[in-house]
Amino acid sequence: MFAAIGIVILLVMVFGGFAITGGALGPVMHAIPHEMLIIGGAAIGAVVAGNSMHELKAIGGSFAKIFKGPRHSKQDHIDAIALTTQLMKMMRTEGPVALESHLEAPENSAIFAQYPALLANKPLISLISDALTLIVVSSGTLDTHAVEEVMDNALKTHFHEMQEPQHALQSLADALPALGIVAAVLGVVKTMGSIDEPPSVLGGMIGSALVGTFMGVLLAYGIVAPLAGRLKQVLDADEQIFHAVKQVIIASLHGHPQPLVVESARSGLGHAFRPGLSELLDSLRKR
Repeated sequence: MFAAIGIVILLVMVFGGFAITGGALGPVMHAIPHEMLIIGGAAIGAVVAGNSMHELKAIGGSFAKIFKGPRHSKQDHIDAIALTTQLMKMMRTEGPVALESHLEAPENSAIFAQYPALLANKPLISLISDALTLIVVSSGTLDTHAVEEVMDNALKTHFHEMQEPQHALQSLADALPALGIVAAVLGVVKTMGSIDEPPSVLGGMIGSALVGTFMGVLLAYGIVAPLAGRLKQVLDADEQIFHAVKQVIIASLHGHPQPLVVESARSGLGHAFRPGLSELLDSLRKR
C-alpha cells in the first residue's frame, strides 16, 4: 500500500513541480514512450539474460510481497512459538516416537491443523518437521549443537534463495542510469544525423534525448531502488518466524524451562511482531 502511495507522490511531485516552474510537459510526454522502449527493453533484456526461469518467477512474485508487506502477522508468530512448544512438550512427555505420525504428514496432523496459516508456509513446516525427524530417528541422542548447525545451514540456504529477487532489483536499479545514458546517446546520434534542421527542431530532438537520461535516473533512484529496499524489509520480517521456531527447538533441547524457552524465541522478534511475555505465556496456557 505505502509503496504504491509513494510512487504516486513521486510522480506527482516530479512532473507537477516541473510544470509549476514553467516546464512544458508536452515534449516530455511525447519523448517518454520512445525512451522507455529503449530503457525498459534493455532493462528487461538484462534481467532475462542474467537470471534463470526460477529466479525470473521469484522476481515477478516479489512485487506482491512489496505491495502486500510481510507474510505473517503478530498472531502467526505467537502461533509458531506455540506450535513448536507443543511439539517439543509432546516429545519430552511421550517420547520422540509420539511425534512420528505428525512429522511424516503435517497436513494430516491434528496438531499442525490448528495452525492453517503456518501450514501454508511449507519452508517453515519443513524446517520444523525435518529438525524433529532427525531427533526422532536418532531416538533423541543427537547433540544439540549438531541439530543447531543443521538448522542454521537450512536457514542460510533458504534465506539466500529468498533474497535473490532483492539482489536482482538492486542490480537493476544500479544499471538503469547507464541504460538511460544509452538512450540519450542514441538520441544524440539521431540529432547529429539531422544537423541541417533549424534550431527549433534540433532543440526538440536534443530535449527528447535528455529525457532518456532523466528517465533512467528517475526509475533507478525514485522507483526501483526504493522497491528493492522495501523488499529487503519485507524479507527480513519474513525471516523472523523461522528464527523463533529454531530458538524454541534448540532451547528445549538444552532442557531450559518453558518460560525461558518462550522468552528466548520472543526476544528475537522485531517490535512489530513481538508479543508481551505475559501475553505469550497466557496464549500457551490456553492451548
